[in-house]
Amino acid sequence: MATDDGQGKRRSGISIGSVVGAMAIGDHNTVTNQQGGAPADPAQAELLEAIRELRTDLARVVAGERTRALDGAAADAEAEIASAGAASPGRLARLRQALADAEGLTGVLASAAAVGRTVATLLGG
Repeated sequence: MATDDGQGKRRSGISIGSVVGAMAIGDHNTVTNQQGGAPADPAQAELLEAIRELRTDLARVVAGERTRALDGAAADAEAEIASAGAASPGRLARLRQALADAEGLTGVLASAAAVGRTVATLLGG
C-alpha cells in the first residue's frame, strides 16, 4: 500500500525502524531469539535447567545462611552458563561445595539432587 511520506513523495512497501529481539517476514519462517551464549553442551543445558528448578525450590524454603549461600552459588553458575554458555570448573566446584554445605536440603529437594548429579558428571565424578 502506498503512502505519502509527508514530503509529497509516495512510498510503498514495509519500513522497519528498529527491531529488538527476533522477527521473520513471510510464510513458513521460524525464529529463535537467544540472549547470551547458549549452552552447546547438553550437560550444561541440563545443569542450567536443574539450577533454575533448584532456585525456584529454594525460594520456597525458610532462608538461612546455608540456603542463601547455595542460592548465591547457583545464581552465579546460572549467570555464567547463560552468558558464556558453560560454567567453569571453578564455578562448578563452588556450587558442589555449597550443595555439600546445605546437605539437609539435598536430601529433601529433588532439584538439589539433580544439580549435584549434573555437577558431578561435569567435573568427572
